[in-house]
Amino acid sequence: MTEVTTSQRSPSNHLLRRDVRFLGNILGEVLVHQGGRELLEHVEKIREMSKALRAEHLPELYEDFINTVKTLDPEKRHQVIRAFAIYFQLVNIAEQNHRIRRKRDYERSTGEAVQPGSIESVVQDLKQKDLSVGEVRDMLNDISLELVMTAHPTEATRRDVLDIHKRIADEVMELDNPTLTYREREKLREKLLNEVLTLWQTDELRDRKPTVLDEVRNGMYFFHETLFEVLPDVYEELERCLQKYYPEESWHVPTYLRFGSWIGGDRDGNPSVTSEVTWKTLNMQRNLVIYKYENIIRDLSRQLSFSTTIVNVTDELKESIREENSNVELRTVEPWTNDNEPYRVKLRYMLQKLQNMREDEFKGTKQRYHTVSDLIADIELIDRSLRHHFADYVADTYLKKFIRQVELFGFHLAALDVRQHSQEHENTMTELLAKAGIQTNYSGLSEPEKINVLNGLLESDNTVLNGGTIELSDSSKECMDVYHTIYRAQQEFGTGCITSYLISMSEAASDILEVMVFAKEAGLFRRNSDGTITCTLQAAPLFETIDDLHEAPAIMETLFNLPVYRQCLASMDDLHEIMLGYSDSNKDGGMVTANWELRVALNDLTQTAKAHNVRLKFFHGRGGALGRGGMPLNRSILAQPPHTIGGGIKITEQGEVLSSRYSMKGIAYRSLEQATGALIVGAYLARNPSQESSVEKQWEEIMRGISVDAQTKYQDLIFRDPDFMTFFKQSTPLPEVGELNIGSRPSKRKGSDRFEDLRAIPWVFAWTQSRYLLPAWYAAGTAFQVYVNGNAERLETLRTMYKEYSFFKSLIDNLQMALAKADLIIADQYAGMIEDSTIKERIFSQIEEEYAKTKEMILTITGQEEILDNVPVIQESIRLRNPYVDPLSYMQVQLLTELRALREQNEDDAILLREVLLTINGIAAGLRNTG
Repeated sequence: MTEVTTSQRSPSNHLLRRDVRFLGNILGEVLVHQGGRELLEHVEKIREMSKALRAEHLPELYEDFINTVKTLDPEKRHQVIRAFAIYFQLVNIAEQNHRIRRKRDYERSTGEAVQPGSIESVVQDLKQKDLSVGEVRDMLNDISLELVMTAHPTEATRRDVLDIHKRIADEVMELDNPTLTYREREKLREKLLNEVLTLWQTDELRDRKPTVLDEVRNGMYFFHETLFEVLPDVYEELERCLQKYYPEESWHVPTYLRFGSWIGGDRDGNPSVTSEVTWKTLNMQRNLVIYKYENIIRDLSRQLSFSTTIVNVTDELKESIREENSNVELRTVEPWTNDNEPYRVKLRYMLQKLQNMREDEFKGTKQRYHTVSDLIADIELIDRSLRHHFADYVADTYLKKFIRQVELFGFHLAALDVRQHSQEHENTMTELLAKAGIQTNYSGLSEPEKINVLNGLLESDNTVLNGGTIELSDSSKECMDVYHTIYRAQQEFGTGCITSYLISMSEAASDILEVMVFAKEAGLFRRNSDGTITCTLQAAPLFETIDDLHEAPAIMETLFNLPVYRQCLASMDDLHEIMLGYSDSNKDGGMVTANWELRVALNDLTQTAKAHNVRLKFFHGRGGALGRGGMPLNRSILAQPPHTIGGGIKITEQGEVLSSRYSMKGIAYRSLEQATGALIVGAYLARNPSQESSVEKQWEEIMRGISVDAQTKYQDLIFRDPDFMTFFKQSTPLPEVGELNIGSRPSKRKGSDRFEDLRAIPWVFAWTQSRYLLPAWYAAGTAFQVYVNGNAERLETLRTMYKEYSFFKSLIDNLQMALAKADLIIADQYAGMIEDSTIKERIFSQIEEEYAKTKEMILTITGQEEILDNVPVIQESIRLRNPYVDPLSYMQVQLLTELRALREQNEDDAILLREVLLTINGIAAGLRNTG
């Protein structure tokens, strides 16, 4: 098993081929060691047959292949599945390592030349455009990107397995070390053999669903392993480049890039996320960040050995130490006994004050830090003293990064967003107002009546609960407890720990106002003595469906016209956060329509806010899969209309995207570096907009019509075909995906089988597993064909749009990626599981026809001979990976057929189910970006 690599034809990739061959051979040894030579021979035979079948789909070869797979005894089949799945894990590690290697090779081979896509290339470009220092400074003050980790269940890999992956990656990278001796290489090979053996003997499946706090730990893993170091390094590089091209300025870049999290705060459809869990999450995050600061201070203590017998430190430092000696008792920290080494003395007190933050008894005392600025003040005090005796190199090396880390991570590590479904708020508000004697049937009011009631409550000086004298039901009490927890958290961890409250399925202005009333009840919204309002929690609507996107501008217009709401925004620097859902809009209207309607909503919402002098921060709810808006981070930023990013951008980082982007420092750095470059480019374009031409307006009208036709075609199948749900459930592993313990949250919002209640994530995941990838391309071909309608001039217009209209080019290229990853020959095997053959034949033929039509239209528009000719590296990677994924797909179909037959008879087989779940893991590793 040694052949899959990305673009093997390129001689520059010989090291990648070496690594894949090396790891493949090691896996082969493990297979022989664990299952005998017979196991390796089975795996090799299936691999060769799959490759041959890909080269030419001959009926007799296909029958031979299927028989070979079907005749495997259960134990051997189990081992074969794991062999292919683990092979993909090893290939993915090799490819990730190679990305880091390529960047290093480029930098080494080009010397001082600037790498395209790097931060330096962007800053250099600004200089070449003659932007002044002031203009650059203003741009940097405007840009903002927050990447928000979510616990969405598309990461099928266990934390223990990720740890093994990291060790393998580190050891494979060491193969590049030219100073290794022969014996050292042999030792390295032995270590890798041990790790692959450990991987083989480690259960890749979880034995239970993770708890919410398990998911919190998994998210914190990336801060601990990479982000705490990498994020400040990105800032350092930007400052280095600014200093190089604009040396007349002393640069300290404002905080423009940070990470947030939903994990432990997202309670939409997840009853396990309680106010208590949210509080525990915040404490876990603080404990990690304090642990990190403690380690930095211990390292500093080893480094800062300066003695007053040789240097003169500042009087400020001496006075600070005298104050600490009077106010701080060294209890858990051993004092530094050499008074001639004042930095070490001072750092001991700092360490104690950090440790005291974990204990309530020190609240309000001088024995602990209370604000982030207190800690920064101590670090800056040391910094000034070091520079006083010309140890500025030391200050730049050790203190500058520490200050940046504290600025970025504070005492809360990452801002935690809270999210809840709008219906939960309405239910609580209805009960609350009824028991308070204010409104007997709030939920039965019209929207204008609801707004009138809520607006009155916000303008009133009184609260509804009247000091907590009203008894609420358990569900309503939990809803209210969340706000009290947020208030408590802001007091304990700083206001930055939770600032956004997201409202799923926001369909009216009252959905947002309800949250503001609840915030007022908890003290997060309060009127000051001078009549102004202070609000420390923003209610951020999440517009998800196509209809919601249409209504969004009118909803925000209603809110902006309410004086009390406008006053609230004034206390937030006239900045309003709005989230747009890529997943549900795609599920609702299809890929083409969702992309278009999201773009329209972005523009219309920006225009609405501008009329009220409000800036918008758009929160883009993208997933990893193409059907959920997935694309590289820098492309997702550049895909936004430049004038819509002025208030900042938030983007979700979900599921397997976290491990693929942030488990290795080199890849994390490159991703964040490219994101920084994209942000600056977007900010420049926003300040220097090109005049919208009449032809662009014409293209928008064309897209509007294409979107309507695509939505009609999509919904004809998904919503209006009575047999569609039968087709979907029986021809994909949807029911079994719910049994893969990869998330604490249920796959449905309610305990129903309705399509509307199915979450977008398992919807996309199931289609990807079965190789249809239907949500990522279906209906595009018909929409394009309807527009062209045999008219050569219209076809030429689409070709021009692909060349000159960035939105259309991005749309077409994403469709290409989806078509390349889809495989209807394999999908037909899944369709064979449908019990009613007439349903199977009718709907599958529609899908086949639409696939062929979409492929034909894409090739006609782009002028390519084959899909993905424009990105040959990815084209080659998919081509080489497919024969290795195929055996897992065929075996999954066989296993699903057997398992479902048993369950029809009210029987079950835990071993069969386990093998199904193993194929799901393997296919996810082979296809990547599946959810």
